[in-house]
Amino acid sequence: MLYAVLGFIFGCLIPYLARRFAKFMPATFAYALVEICRPGKRLSAAKRQDMRYKKLKNKFLWHSFVCGIVTAVLSLMALLHFGEAAIGWYLFFIWSLLLMTEIDYRMFLLPDILTLPLLIVGFVYAVFVSDWTFAADSALGACFGYFMPVFASLLLVWKNKDMFGGGDIKLLAALGAWFGLERLIYTILLSVVVFVLQSIILRQRAGAYGPAVAISAIVIAFYFF
Repeated sequence: MLYAVLGFIFGCLIPYLARRFAKFMPATFAYALVEICRPGKRLSAAKRQDMRYKKLKNKFLWHSFVCGIVTAVLSLMALLHFGEAAIGWYLFFIWSLLLMTEIDYRMFLLPDILTLPLLIVGFVYAVFVSDWTFAADSALGACFGYFMPVFASLLLVWKNKDMFGGGDIKLLAALGAWFGLERLIYTILLSVVVFVLQSIILRQRAGAYGPAVAISAIVIAFYFF
């Protein structure tokens, strides 16, 4: 129950953190770290009484509550599925991906301050914790996750020059460090299906690819780990 409560608290903060990132991104790793820790500006009393602000606030609070519920459920599922011994690793993995999903959906951007720690922790996890992803496989997965979309972009640049953003490439490299090569390939294939379904449901021809990758990675982690 503790991890569900912690997940709910973090999930409720996800929309707030995404809004904070939206105010100063894109930015370098160091500047983003300073800005995310800096307190936000307080609104005036007149602004807080504005009806449009109240409607936006209620919508924001409801969205935060839903994010909290989703994160709490996934955190509890992680505890039941992975056990308590290494739960911290899996919560870091899931919470990071959920936060990046919100940020990319809002901004079409995946910050280095989130993707790079995910990559580093993935290597550490593969070397010291994982029983199925070893150091060599982790490095191979990270390299494939980085270079595959680069080569794909080169082949398809004539059709869409922004097919893969730099954040998407770093996210795939980070997932490769966690998963290794084989599971990363499964993640990429599943993310294509998720992205197509997302485009059909939302009736859009283009959109952020990061959420599809993050959702697919969480599914793959629960299925294979």
